[in-house]
Amino acid sequence: MYNIVMQDPMIVIISHLIFIIITFWALQALNYEKFLKKNKVMQARLLFAILAVVIGYLLSSFFLEYLSASKQLLTFL
Repeated sequence: MYNIVMQDPMIVIISHLIFIIITFWALQALNYEKFLKKNKVMQARLLFAILAVVIGYLLSSFFLEYLSASKQLLTFL
């Protein structure tokens, strides 16, 4: 995974962090208060953060894999 593109692990870390921040920002557009139980604010915030990390990681992995595949494709042409 990320073998051609990612010779520097800092690129992977920065990509993951950027996509997690973007996902966290995008998730704030949801009106999730309808689905919360009363007095469960901390659990809701934790779930919100976990969702941001999971979705952000998946988006970052997709982006890095796509970048790697496109670089591999250019070497074959």
